[in-house]
Amino acid sequence: MLKSLMAQSNSGELGRIPTKRFREMVRVLRNRDLMDGVTPEKIRLILEDLGPTFVKLGQMMSMRPDFLPQEYCDALAKLQTDVRPMAFDTVISVMEQAYKCPWRKKFSSISPDVLGSASIAQVHRAVLTTGEAVVVKVQRPGIYAVMEQDIVLLKRAAALIRVVGAEQGVLDISMLLDEMWRIAKQELDFLMEADHIDEFRHLNAGEEYVDCPKVYHHLTTPQILVMEYVDGIRFDDLAGLHDKGFDMNQLGRRLATNYVKQLVEDGYFHADPHPGNIRVRGGKIVWLDLGMMGRISNRDRRAIRKAVFSLANHDTLDMKAAVLALGIPQGRVDHNRLYEDLDAMMTTYGDLDFGKFQMGTLTQQIMNVLRAHRIGIGPGLSMFARGVLTIEGVMRHYCPDVSFVEIFARSIQLNMQKDFNWRVELDRMKREGYVFFKKTMRLPEQISDILQMTMQGQTKVNLDLTGSEEPLQRIDGMMNKLVLGMIGSALLLGSSVICTTQMTPKIMEIPLLGVFGYLAALVLCGRLLWNILRKS
Repeated sequence: MLKSLMAQSNSGELGRIPTKRFREMVRVLRNRDLMDGVTPEKIRLILEDLGPTFVKLGQMMSMRPDFLPQEYCDALAKLQTDVRPMAFDTVISVMEQAYKCPWRKKFSSISPDVLGSASIAQVHRAVLTTGEAVVVKVQRPGIYAVMEQDIVLLKRAAALIRVVGAEQGVLDISMLLDEMWRIAKQELDFLMEADHIDEFRHLNAGEEYVDCPKVYHHLTTPQILVMEYVDGIRFDDLAGLHDKGFDMNQLGRRLATNYVKQLVEDGYFHADPHPGNIRVRGGKIVWLDLGMMGRISNRDRRAIRKAVFSLANHDTLDMKAAVLALGIPQGRVDHNRLYEDLDAMMTTYGDLDFGKFQMGTLTQQIMNVLRAHRIGIGPGLSMFARGVLTIEGVMRHYCPDVSFVEIFARSIQLNMQKDFNWRVELDRMKREGYVFFKKTMRLPEQISDILQMTMQGQTKVNLDLTGSEEPLQRIDGMMNKLVLGMIGSALLLGSSVICTTQMTPKIMEIPLLGVFGYLAALVLCGRLLWNILRKS
């Protein structure tokens, strides 16, 4: 792999990719002994060493359990986003360049202490000239160009990379890169993040115990985001919350109820709900870092509801329909094997007890089935899966007496009852009844047509035999070998006949055409023997 890329670099095929950056990447791969094999931990360290583009790629891949085995997803989810902070002078320079004026015209003070430093931006506390305490998120200069350059290089290299798992087939690196770059460009534009915060605030305006930071739009640019400073307690600071008199079970119910609302009702949810992004202020759950938000369509939400109810009712057919509605098949689906795998998964639950049931485990098992059958999912559902796994882990660790899945199941049921309208349902039943009656009236005519066509020999029957692909492939392979053998024999016999003639031109007194025939027969017979020995 490295040799191929080096050859492209030397021949100029990588185009406008700077040689210096390319050699830095090759050096990292060599230092981590990539050629000696990979492990989940080694992949994580390599991506951290390669820089912000690859950290983002790893974080996105950690959200795609339909692509990667779970142990790789778990390792990539630990990617460190904390990097060496920018110099304070650089921060001031970026701000003054964005505002086109001295920073003191906008702020009365900016703390040089760094609240957080990530691969794309870093955060400082500040005070506005009007006295409000805020945080300023400042983008690293030139980060867009660096990430764009790395994406170009990765796309060139994607043609040479084939990541093949034991059961999952080939990973589409190009599709993953396009998805990553689309999301990264949103994170690189802080105006979009400001819009995300506004949309989240609008959707949760009626929630008494939920909040998010206020955005100061007149100070926000594509490179700078100014928000109110949230002086709250981290959700994982159990001692601090206890000292303030908060009940963790009550906070856990508020957290779970709101997150389920984001998933089930809004279809717009926080894609990274780890404790560092959750604060408690005055009894309210305050969501931070709303740069990466997930969306799921009404269709997908209906399929998720169907999957949960089919599990509760032990209905494998409904579960199969829900899984196929959620997924995007990458090839022909073996429906019999898919049904058997889902049925085996559902039998492990027996009598479903929502008090002990873990939805994250179910999500992970469904992802394993999807991967085994080469059924992909969209980015919204992959974020949904990662979000559910994360929030359930938070609940289990910090408020174990609160069941996330019970709140989820109750919300789904209430949501379906809220959506039910007996007038609409009655109208639908009338329409379906009319269509059914109309089709029933045409049955005698259709049966008569079928009988008439059958008597005239015009009936055609199309059969799709599920599970017949493997036997047909074997028969096809046998026929190919038989044809190769017959052609080889014919060439050998024909060449022997030609050699008994005086046909010219000749090589060593043997007709040239006969020599070519012998060589072709030798190649075909060699290929036939190789195929036979390889399969034995």
